[in-house]
Amino acid sequence: MEWETILAFGLLLSALTSFLMEKVSVDTTALTLLGVVLLFSGLEISDKWPTISMVLSVFSNEAPLTIAAMFVISASLNRCRLIEQVSDSLGKFCKYGYAKFMLILLLLVAFVSAFVNNTPVVVVLLPVVISLSRTMGVPSSKMLIPVSYASIFGGCCTLVGTSTNILASGIITSSSIYENMEPIGMFELSKIGLPLLGISLSFLVIFGRRLLPNREALSNIISDLDRKEFLTEAIVQKNSPLVGQKIKDSGITKLSGVRLLEIVRSGVAISARKVEEKLHANDRLVLSCKPQGIIETSEFEGVNLINESLLGVEQVSSRTGVMVECVVGPSSSLISKNLSDASFRARFNLTILAVHRRGKNLGVEIEKIRLQPSDTLLILGSEDAIERLRKSEEVILLDQATMPMQNMKKKAPIVIGVLVGIVSIATLKILPISIAAILGVSILLITGCVKAREAYQAIEWNILILIYGMLALGITMQTTGASAIFASVVGGIGIGLFEPEWQPLAVLIVLYLCTAFLTEVLSNNATIVIMAPIALEVANLMEMTISDARAYVLTACIAASASFVTPIGYQTNTFVYTVGGYQFKDFLKVGIYFNLIYFIGTVILVSTYWGFFPSSFFEKFL
Repeated sequence: MEWETILAFGLLLSALTSFLMEKVSVDTTALTLLGVVLLFSGLEISDKWPTISMVLSVFSNEAPLTIAAMFVISASLNRCRLIEQVSDSLGKFCKYGYAKFMLILLLLVAFVSAFVNNTPVVVVLLPVVISLSRTMGVPSSKMLIPVSYASIFGGCCTLVGTSTNILASGIITSSSIYENMEPIGMFELSKIGLPLLGISLSFLVIFGRRLLPNREALSNIISDLDRKEFLTEAIVQKNSPLVGQKIKDSGITKLSGVRLLEIVRSGVAISARKVEEKLHANDRLVLSCKPQGIIETSEFEGVNLINESLLGVEQVSSRTGVMVECVVGPSSSLISKNLSDASFRARFNLTILAVHRRGKNLGVEIEKIRLQPSDTLLILGSEDAIERLRKSEEVILLDQATMPMQNMKKKAPIVIGVLVGIVSIATLKILPISIAAILGVSILLITGCVKAREAYQAIEWNILILIYGMLALGITMQTTGASAIFASVVGGIGIGLFEPEWQPLAVLIVLYLCTAFLTEVLSNNATIVIMAPIALEVANLMEMTISDARAYVLTACIAASASFVTPIGYQTNTFVYTVGGYQFKDFLKVGIYFNLIYFIGTVILVSTYWGFFPSSFFEKFL
């Protein structure tokens, strides 16, 4: 094995390690990959390493551009509140019971996700589902995983259902192995995805309630009475015995019904979690208090409540604080910022009590945590401040849906028309989907359905950077022969162990399992960038026709999206993970059934459609 091939495998292993360890963001890893590949290209030290022009050709791939356009179209649908308007009518189905209600809900999610980026679909439905779960008296944990899974089911049915399919289509059309391969058709995946959708939804409706755990979201655990607290401040007096004492020794933290949220000193907020911090004269103590806590604080020696003489029961009640749970959305400006950089307290006058990420409370030094999409925040503040936060659309409040934007409802027919037009044009092959999607975005911008700034914000740039970086790695692996070696291993397992007539089926199974394994630990986009070229290499190794090679790519598409057993393999799983109060094992317990359904179903369907079953199949098994 030559050094170029070894280096390509080293880059792949480094990327996988970085993705798994999560010490740096996926886009940072991908950008670093692109930089390293370009560095060796610029040095021109090997004919087997891709040239600069070959590496930069990733930016001419139409798939990322199409994905960016679909992000904008999804944002336009969200801006017009179309999904919310449809979901508002779900409440009338609650009377039919859990099973019938879930069938209707999941069919809706699957249908919408087949044509719209499924992440915003799930994000928009989170507060709706949580509210309806309370109405039905059913824990939200019985509903949220099914919603995430249904979005995946729907996404596997069409080209635009998930960015994975669009990306695979772009890869096969730019491949040098099968130069005449057509892009994936709009509904080409439907013949595989729809039967799997029907089986999976039936399984969820019949057995889901038994398999899913009885857990509640963080905010639901707190009773309505306990959620009501009072926000107030107290001043450390100049002659106070607290001056010079550490927070942990002051006794403030031991008061019943009182929580010290932070200390404001000379206009600078200091976290109350710094228990070794010493108190100074004139420190302002930001307190969250129960009614009894107000009394205890007022009697505490060395501190004075602000405007204490005016603080009667009615005065305190006017400043009642409400504890709410919210999720950082995929397009929020808070992403990658800490609370100080985002000026969160100054903008919203709210206090972050806890930050949860994938089931873990990141509570220490909250102000230093760089927020990520799907982070769950527990927030305390006045009802007016929470209303301002809700209208800002920086987060998704789980206690209540976002306020519909009345002025945008009239734009809804335009957005629907654009989406239908894109699907129709791509289906009839009048224009490539990339051109149709860009034209659609242009119409939305011209008609005011979405503003330019909002369009830029809607694009998940981290995903695009991930795609470009992984595409560069894919070209490197192909040029250096690393992909061929990988393909020979995948193909060799099936070829070496089975007779020739069974080899196409055996390799199909190995290809699916390899892809399914990767997608559970990586993102679906990173997985398809790695596995789609491998699928073509394997098909070429077996001297398959274009049609049979296409079957392998479509199989990789399904396997890359069929991420059910971990909360990190697919973004919608990540969003419901903390919100639903789930544990990692919950996804494993439920998701394993759907991994089996999609594995067995895909293998059977693909083998049936493409004739991979040998003639002796029925003789051996029937």
